[in-house]
Amino acid sequence: MSDCDRSFWNPDFSHVYIEEDILDHPRTAKILSHLTHSSVIPVPHYKDVFCRKNQHFAAQKQSMKLILARKREPFLYKGSPMCDDFGHENFFYTSDIMNCMYQCEYCYLQGMYPSANIVVFVNLEDTFLALEARLKEKPMYVCISYDTDLLAFENLTGFVADWIGFASRHLDLTIESRTKSANFSAISAISPQPNVILAWSISPASIADSLEKHTPPLRSRLRSMREAIEKGWKVRLCVDPMLCVEDWERIYDRFFEEVQSALPLDQLFDFSIGVFRVPKESLKAMRGIHPGSMLLSYPFTLSESGWSYPEEQKSVMMDYLKDRFGSATAH
Repeated sequence: MSDCDRSFWNPDFSHVYIEEDILDHPRTAKILSHLTHSSVIPVPHYKDVFCRKNQHFAAQKQSMKLILARKREPFLYKGSPMCDDFGHENFFYTSDIMNCMYQCEYCYLQGMYPSANIVVFVNLEDTFLALEARLKEKPMYVCISYDTDLLAFENLTGFVADWIGFASRHLDLTIESRTKSANFSAISAISPQPNVILAWSISPASIADSLEKHTPPLRSRLRSMREAIEKGWKVRLCVDPMLCVEDWERIYDRFFEEVQSALPLDQLFDFSIGVFRVPKESLKAMRGIHPGSMLLSYPFTLSESGWSYPEEQKSVMMDYLKDRFGSATAH
C-alpha cells in the first residue's frame, strides 16, 4: 500500500508497548499523558517486540508503534569515523531513542534496525550518571541525536530540554543536537548555553519534498534556525547528505541562494557538509525497502567505511559546497 493510503492504517503510536519494570517510571507517565487514546501493552523486554522476525520496515512506517524501555549498558558509544568529530578527540554519541519519525529514502537506519517502530529509553538519568563518570577523566563531545531526531520528539519526551539542563551543569561537556524538524519553539524559552550546539540538516526543497517524507519543508527549518540564531544559540548548518541527483549543480545553486536570503550566514556557529554514505551492511537492505529508488540505484563505490560516491565525484561535490558556504559563513 502506498504512502498516500495512510488513512487505512492506525495512527502512529496507536499502541504503546512498555517494559514491565518501567511501568511506574515518571517519564513513562509523562509520555502516556500525551497518548490518552493509545492502547498500552506491557511486555517483559522491548526486544520481544522490536527484534521479532519477519517484520516489514516499509509497512511499519505507515503506522509506527511506540515502545518504552529501560536503557541498559552501554549508555555511550564511540563516535563513528563516518561522522565529523569537529576536532574533538573524545567524541561519543548516545542513543536515547531508536528510529525516527521521518522517512528519508537515503537514511541508514533502514538497514540498521529490524523494525521501524520507535523505542524510547525513559531512564535518561542513567545515561547522565554514566556520562558524569566519564567526564571525571576528560572533557567530552557528545552527539545526542545520532540514531533519531530528538527535537522532533521533544513535545512527547522533553529529552532535549533535559540534556540542555545537564549540559548547563557540566561545562566540560559539549553536546550537539541535530534535527530536521522545525520544532525550535519546543525549547525556545530555554536560555542558550555556550556548550550546546543546535544543528539543522537541510536539503534543497525539491530533494526534501521527494526524498525526505514527512519532514518539514526547507522554509520551516530555515525559520527555526533563524529564530535560534536570534535567541543567541550556537547554530550549525548541515548539508548532509549532499546527493548526486540529476542537475544537482543547478539545484544546489538555487538552494544556496534560498539559504543565504533566509539566514544571517555570518552569524552561524559553523557549517558541516557531507555526501551520501552508508555502512557496508545497510545498502542492500535499503534497496530492498525502496526497490524502485533511482537514488539508491547509483553505482556506489565500496570502501572500508562503507558505500558512497566515487572519490572524484565526492571531491567535485564537496568542493562545490565548501566554496559557497565556506565563503559566506566566514567570520
